[in-house]
Amino acid sequence: MPSPEVPVLVKRLPHGEGLPLPAYATDGAAGMDVVAAEDLDLVPGARHAVATGLSIAIPAGYEIQVRPRSGLALKHGVTVPNTPGTIDSDYRGELKVIMINLGTESFSIRRGDRVAQLVVAPVTRGTWVEVTELEATARGEGGFGSTGGLAALKG
Repeated sequence: MPSPEVPVLVKRLPHGEGLPLPAYATDGAAGMDVVAAEDLDLVPGARHAVATGLSIAIPAGYEIQVRPRSGLALKHGVTVPNTPGTIDSDYRGELKVIMINLGTESFSIRRGDRVAQLVVAPVTRGTWVEVTELEATARGEGGFGSTGGLAALKG
């Protein structure tokens, strides 16, 4: 069963001329690859908001999540630190990808390089209901490793 398609309006900025729009690399891909609209060298430990040369209008009730590309993370230690980053439906500025180099060597990003993935996702808005007590659970207040899974967390 094919996924529903959600139209996202896109405006190409002057420095985005000639670059491809975000696109799915395969039929089964969940994320669209987005490319850089600038050249830079990301030294170890550095962060930079990489320009894409695009502004977008996401339909109300949706967001776009910005996610790292697994190959960049595994091979070079370059990732998106606020994963997933959220682009809200009412934002109209340039789409930029915050990237960080957690590797040990400088990493070159060149105009047209695929730097991240974009996932269009529905948004569910919550409402707060203040109460004086919460329902008890077996887990209770246990958090941060309380359910186990790693020998290093025991103790």
